[in-house]
Amino acid sequence: MAHILIVEDEDRISSFVAKGLGAEGHRTTIARSGLEGLEHALSGLMDLMILDIGLPDIDGFEVLSQLRSQGSRLPVIILTARDSVGDTVTGLEGGADDYMPKPFRFAELLARVRLRLRQAEQGAGGDARPERLEAGGVTLDLRTRRANVDGKEIDLSAREFTLAEIFMLNPGQVLSREQLLDHVWGYDFDPGSNVVDVYVGYLRKKFGAATITTVRGMGYRFTP
Repeated sequence: MAHILIVEDEDRISSFVAKGLGAEGHRTTIARSGLEGLEHALSGLMDLMILDIGLPDIDGFEVLSQLRSQGSRLPVIILTARDSVGDTVTGLEGGADDYMPKPFRFAELLARVRLRLRQAEQGAGGDARPERLEAGGVTLDLRTRRANVDGKEIDLSAREFTLAEIFMLNPGQVLSREQLLDHVWGYDFDPGSNVVDVYVGYLRKKFGAATITTVRGMGYRFTP
């Protein structure tokens, strides 16, 4: 399993996250300041970093800036109480792979951790992880978390974006509801839940009704 760095100065939160990740089989290291976190992040021993913004000494934005300026492509998920649009854009454009506001649900954090680890593993096994996905007039910028359809920017919620990303990473493949729940929500819903169907409907309205097809009894296929 992965070695995950948690850069968080609130003991209650860092312990909670570490305990949850440990239960999933991951090894964790906790850093309680920005400089300590940066040192661990640059060690080459970590697989992913969960980063708070409000830290002693240097803040999370500076940690991220120094990390990227030194060429590290360590996956970074920002987990912070600072949830303004400006802070989110600053974090993502500064090189974060994901941005999650507090308060948070651990299941959702775990889903994002799984996704970023999977993408990092895919990149390590061949080509570098793409920063843009394009298919059928739909473009996703994975760094800035912006989406365009036929050249026009559209608004996607965090879950809509993650769902679109999963589809576009697997064009033409049938993805079951269970797979999509695991990737996007990270935990089991009531089998009778229609949350996947609802969000697929949202994407169809924004991407075009024919972009995502239903494969009866199996799931959905992204068909650009």
